Amino acid sequence: MSMKLSGMLAFILLIHILFVPGVTGQEADWRNLAEGLIIPDEAYSDQPFMVKTDDGAWLCVMTTGGGHEGVAGQHVISQRSFDQGKSWIDKRDVEPSDGPEASYAVLLKATNGRIFVFYNHNTDNVRSVIGNDPPYRDGVVKRVDSQGYFVFKYSDDHGKSWSDERYEIPVRDFEIDLNNVYGGKIKFFWNVGKPFTMGSAAYVPIIKVGGFGAGFFTSNEGALLHSTNLLNVENPANAEWSTLPEGQIGLRTPPGGGPIAAEQSYVLLSDESIYCVYRTTDGYPVTSVSRDRGKSWDEPSYLTFANGRLVKNPRAANFVWKCKNGKFLYWFHNHGGAYLGQHPNKASVGFLDRNPAWLVGGKEIETPTGKSIAWSQPEILLYDDDPMVRTSYPDLVEENDEYFISETQKDIARVHKLDKGLVEGLWQQLDDPSPPKVDPIWSWDGIGSRASAPSIPAFFIRNPTAFDGKGKSTRKGFTIELILEDSDEMRDQTLLTTIDDFGRGWKLSLSDQRLHLFMSDGRSEATWSSDPGCLAGSGPHHVGVVIDGGPRIIMFIIDGILNDGGLSRQFGWGRFNPYLQDVHGDRFISINDEALQNGKVDIYGQALTTSDVIGNYHMLLDSIRATKKK
Repeated sequence: MSMKLSGMLAFILLIHILFVPGVTGQEADWRNLAEGLIIPDEAYSDQPFMVKTDDGAWLCVMTTGGGHEGVAGQHVISQRSFDQGKSWIDKRDVEPSDGPEASYAVLLKATNGRIFVFYNHNTDNVRSVIGNDPPYRDGVVKRVDSQGYFVFKYSDDHGKSWSDERYEIPVRDFEIDLNNVYGGKIKFFWNVGKPFTMGSAAYVPIIKVGGFGAGFFTSNEGALLHSTNLLNVENPANAEWSTLPEGQIGLRTPPGGGPIAAEQSYVLLSDESIYCVYRTTDGYPVTSVSRDRGKSWDEPSYLTFANGRLVKNPRAANFVWKCKNGKFLYWFHNHGGAYLGQHPNKASVGFLDRNPAWLVGGKEIETPTGKSIAWSQPEILLYDDDPMVRTSYPDLVEENDEYFISETQKDIARVHKLDKGLVEGLWQQLDDPSPPKVDPIWSWDGIGSRASAPSIPAFFIRNPTAFDGKGKSTRKGFTIELILEDSDEMRDQTLLTTIDDFGRGWKLSLSDQRLHLFMSDGRSEATWSSDPGCLAGSGPHHVGVVIDGGPRIIMFIIDGILNDGGLSRQFGWGRFNPYLQDVHGDRFISINDEALQNGKVDIYGQALTTSDVIGNYHMLLDSIRATKKK
C-alpha cells in the first residue's frame, strides 16, 4: 500500500470517528452511559465490583470471557486503577479461561489489607445438569456456571496477584437444596451481593437455586455464609464457616409471593441490624431485617418509600449501599415488570427494561423493632439512548467526597462519576427539602388569560459540525409547575396551551381527574398522562411536569410523589419521540385563569430534578396554606 493511499485512509477514518452518528455527535450528559469510562474486558462483562486497596488503587474484579454469558471460557479477572477508572493496570486471571467456569465474583477487604475474592467454580467440570422440561430438550441444561462449589482466593499485595490455592466454603443444605433434582449432591447457586464485616466476623452472601426451567432459575432464596475467624487466621484453610439463617429456609418473598427471591444486597445499620433488599418477579422488591446477626429475619415485606407507597422493580438487581456519612443509596428501575401484581412462574418474567437506572436516598429511622431505613423519591441516574440496552450489577465507590458507580451492559462495563448535587439532593428530600437554585424562565401570577409564551429549548437540532448536517440531541428539557384546587370539582378542560394553527406547541389539560401533556413539532407528536387517582383528595395540589430531554422521559410529580404507575400501569413515566425537534408553537400562551385560581404557574427552561420539584412543593404549598389561614 502506498504512503499516499495509507494517509488517505487514515484521514477517512478520522472523519468517520469525528462525525459518525452516536454519542460523539450529541450534547454531553453525565447520566448517559456512553459518557462513562470503560473498564476493559474480554467480550462479556459482568459484575464489575470494586474495593479500595491500602496502596490507593481501585481493585476491580469482573466475570468475563470471549463469548456470551454462561458459555465455556467464562472466568474471573482482576485489574487496578489509580486514576478513578481512567486507566487500568495489573490485569490478572483469578481463574484461567481454559479451566472450568469461574463466575460471579465479589470482594472483601480485611482490616489488615488482605483481600478475598469469592466466586462460583465448576471444579468437577460438570458439562450439563438436569433441568425442568420445558424449556430444555430432554431436560438437559448445558449452561453450568451456576453450580459447583463456592470458593475463594486471597491477595496480600493489593490485588496484584492471587493465591495459588483455591479454598472451598462448606455450604449447609437448605430445603431448596435437598429438593433439587440431585437431592443436594450438586448445589445450584450464584452470588452478586457484596460481603461485609461485623466486628471480627465476615459475612458472604449466596443465592440458592432450586432448579432450571422457565425463566432459567425456577426458584431462589438468600443465605449468608458466616465466618468468625476468616479475617484473623493466617491460613484461610483454617477458617470456620456456618450458613445462616438457622433452620432450612432462607430469605424468600412475602406470603403469597412468587418463587424468585434473589440477588440479596445487605448493609449494616448503626444498631448492628442487617438490612437486606432483593429482587422478585412480583413487580416489587423485598426487604427484611435481621436483629440477631443473621440467625433469623423479620418476615419479608415489599419495600416502600418513606411516604408508604410501594417501590416497583422488575426482575432486576436492586442494590443498597451505606455511605461514609451514615446515609444510604439504593439502585433500582422504578417500574413493575411485565406481570405487575401477579406471582407467575413463567419464562422471561420481567428481565427487560433496565434502562434507565434510578437512584434513591435513605436515612436511618427508629421503628418499634429497631433501626430501619426511610427512602426518598427517586431520580434518574443513568440511561442509554436505546431503550433496549440494559444496565445492571452496579457498585459504589466514594473518593475525595465524590461518588462513582460502576455498571455493566453485559458486553461493556463502565465507571461513572455522579453529580454530587443530585446525590445529596436525595438525602435533603428527607431532611430539609429546598427549592431549585435556578429561576423559572416564565411565571404567571394569576392576572390575565394570555401572555407571551416562554422560549422552550429545542430537543433535536441539526449538527452544525457534521458534513451531512445530521441531527443531534441537545439533551435539554423543560418543567411546568402549577397549583390545582380540588380536581373533583373541575370539569375536563385545557389548563395551559401554546398550540398554534398548525398543531405545533404544547398543551397541559385535565380529563378524568388526570393531567395530560401533549407536545408536537408539526412532524411528530408525544403525549403522556399522570397516574389515575393522583389528584384525588382535597387540594390544593402541587403539580410538576418534567420533560427530560436526556433520556427523553416525561414525569409527573404530584404533591411530592413521583408517578410510578401504581397498580394501574407498569410505568408511571413515559418516553417521548427522540426525533421530536421542539415545541415551538404560538407566540402566546393561553392560561385557564378560572381553573388556576391560585394564580401560580412557573415554567423552567430545564428539566428539574425530583428533589427540586419536591423542594418547590414544600415551599409553595406551605405558602398557600399560610395565606388561606389568614
